Amino acid sequence: MPEAPDLIVYQERLRAHLGDCLLEEVRIHSPFLLRSVAPFSCDLVGQALTDVELVGKRIALGFGGPWMVIHLMIAGRLRLAPPGKKPKGGKNVLLELPFARDGEPVGTLALTEMGSKKRASLHLVPDRTGLEELDPGGLDPLHLDQAACAEVLRRENHTLKRALTDPRLFARIGNA
Repeated sequence: MPEAPDLIVYQERLRAHLGDCLLEEVRIHSPFLLRSVAPFSCDLVGQALTDVELVGKRIALGFGGPWMVIHLMIAGRLRLAPPGKKPKGGKNVLLELPFARDGEPVGTLALTEMGSKKRASLHLVPDRTGLEELDPGGLDPLHLDQAACAEVLRRENHTLKRALTDPRLFARIGNA
């Protein structure tokens, strides 16, 4: 499972490479990946990628209103294939998102999942309110002071490991 450092790198690289690029198409190769029904994926086509945020352990791609929220789970990875190249991963590619800037292809963002159990998920939400509903609410461990951390750890009767891996208490720690 990608944890906070991996997710932050994904966020930074996606902003740098695909920021303000237009989404040309949404190719979903597995029907089990998509976990929402509205908005439709075709509503995002032709929209510019305006923001990339982290919502818990999910990566949220903002398109000036609607959001595409990707949860990588255990074996999911994002790969950016250069223009004209097919994304690596073969049958493990669950999602392809080709992007272009000024009419020229920039590359294809591909979601791959190498595990035998396909657990990755994709939610499409219409606005920031939908995005907030997906947030489990855990505190960001990179921006916590000692008092806040102690308060969260004492809030529920859990072992230390269980408290640290609960996304409602702490964001992006997982089983690191």
